[in-house]
Amino acid sequence: MPTLPWTVPNTPPHDTEVHVFASRFETRTLWGALKFLAGTPAVWRQVRRSPGAYGATLKAKPLTRTFWTLSAWESKAALDDFVRSGAHRPAARGLAPQMKDATFTTWQTRSDDLPLSWAEAFRRLS
Repeated sequence: MPTLPWTVPNTPPHDTEVHVFASRFETRTLWGALKFLAGTPAVWRQVRRSPGAYGATLKAKPLTRTFWTLSAWESKAALDDFVRSGAHRPAARGLAPQMKDATFTTWQTRSDDLPLSWAEAFRRLS
C-alpha cells in the first residue's frame, strides 16, 4: 500500500492553532501487518466522518511491517474522541498483541501550515 493522500474531512478556520498527531507502528509479524492493513479502510472512513478532523494521511510499508500516521485535529479532545470510538477502538485493541514497537508524538501548528509534511513528522518521531 502506498501513502494515502492527505484527506481533509473538515476545513479548519484560517490561521488557527491545530493539534497534530503522528505515530509510527511496527508489527511483530507479517500477519500483524496484514491485520493492520485489513482494519485500515474502516478506520479511514471514521477519520473522514470525525468532527474536528482537519486532515490525515497514512504511509505503509507492509513488507517491513512499518506504518506511520499523520493527522491534524481541532483539539486534543477531538483526537481523543476519535481514538476512543468507532472502528479505531476495536482495531487498536485487536492489534495491540501484534505490536513490536509504537511511537507517538503531538505538537501544535497553524491551520495555514496544512497539509503537514512527512519530513516534519519523521523528524519529530525520531
